[in-house]
Amino acid sequence: MSSVADRLDIIETCTRMGWYIDQREWEALEDVFSDEIMLDYTSLNGGEPGPVSRKDLIGAWSGLLGQFAATQHLLSNFLVEVQGDSAVATAMFQATHRMPNEHGGPLWTLAGTYRIALERTAQGWRINGVVMTATWADGNQHLFARAAEAQSAGSAES
Repeated sequence: MSSVADRLDIIETCTRMGWYIDQREWEALEDVFSDEIMLDYTSLNGGEPGPVSRKDLIGAWSGLLGQFAATQHLLSNFLVEVQGDSAVATAMFQATHRMPNEHGGPLWTLAGTYRIALERTAQGWRINGVVMTATWADGNQHLFARAAEAQSAGSAES
């Protein structure tokens, strides 16, 4: 049986993931994740799920999502299951990405569910798995490609 404190800490840890991304607090995002995260974004990107280091995940997100003028990740309707030092939080999400451009609308919104696995550590609950399942999108779907192009151009200049 989980305590109310555990459930609130788990929900806050998941909420901080979106908050830190949207506020561009990349260093603070390190405190949300375990050293390795099993990542599954196949419903959006295809490919295969797999492990990624915290450093690589934050680097990829800061490089790509940092290209947008703004993002807003909203998580809601949390369902939390705790078993000892492991937990799974399922939540609905809506993520809006803003990038003014000359070739279409400035917004792309993606929505669906997150299944977030967490482990209790000495420092508190840490995310060690994320499965994102996209269920709908609206707006300019080409914005992610534009962000990836901008990220590549920035990497080439470095």
